[in-house]
Amino acid sequence: MFGTLSYNKQKMIIIISFLTIPLLLLATFTYYPALKLVYYSFTNWDGYSPEKPWVGLDNYREVFGNPDIFKVFTHNFAYFVMGIVQNIVAIYFAVVLSSRLRGKNAFRIMLFLPYIMNGVAVAFMFGYVFDTTNGSLNLFLNSIGLTGLSQTSWLGTEGLVNYSLASTGFWRFMGYNMVIYIASLQAIPKDIYEAAKIDGAGSFQTLWRITLPNMKPVIQLNLFLTVTGALEVFDLPFVLTKGGPAGASETYVQKVVDTAFAFNNYGLASAMSIILLFFVVIVLLVQQLVLSRGGDK
Repeated sequence: MFGTLSYNKQKMIIIISFLTIPLLLLATFTYYPALKLVYYSFTNWDGYSPEKPWVGLDNYREVFGNPDIFKVFTHNFAYFVMGIVQNIVAIYFAVVLSSRLRGKNAFRIMLFLPYIMNGVAVAFMFGYVFDTTNGSLNLFLNSIGLTGLSQTSWLGTEGLVNYSLASTGFWRFMGYNMVIYIASLQAIPKDIYEAAKIDGAGSFQTLWRITLPNMKPVIQLNLFLTVTGALEVFDLPFVLTKGGPAGASETYVQKVVDTAFAFNNYGLASAMSIILLFFVVIVLLVQQLVLSRGGDK
């Protein structure tokens, strides 16, 4: 069969054959569920009934008309702040561990290990760290003389709970971002640094004028992942606080899950999910606009 076909036709058949199964899986497990989610957002489905009453835009009106739903986005701000700090620290360690430092591979492994740990296991581990009476954090603060802080309820104080949870994400994901930045640094041509050294550029000038501009695409990607991750936080508050105290740590995704599985309102939960998707798209567009300003046209 293939002997009678030209080389270009054989090549096209092979390419199409290799793409068919991945595209079929993508359509089955991504695009079809997404379309069903859009459909459910216009219904009042309870999740198990065969009837799915059509309600039009009522679910969207309820979401935008209920200030309590959007109020939980303020709880995500702590994750955004810690995410920005996380990227700054990751860039610092990436630069340091890309230099001629003895034992740098061991340090890289140590900083990357938290990322490969299971998220629920990390949450339970930090539950013992933040425990008010016997937690290792308060015991450490007490041992160094900070007795005023050693009785702090890190997960029970409204002003601290989200930052405490976000610091757990900082510990877990900083090493992952560091590895991404190290890979970006290794892609920068060495002759650029040699030329800068010949011209008398200092370490800070080299970092500001050469390293960071060449890392811009990767920084832009990581910032996007940081912002979307801050908007989509679920596992940490769900495992450690269940949204407490008094709903102070409840996130938007947690409210979506509760709406669907606790209150059996899958239609409203679907509408909330679609709105979150639009928020992510808007964040991406704004970030592209801000970070691309002044770049190459």
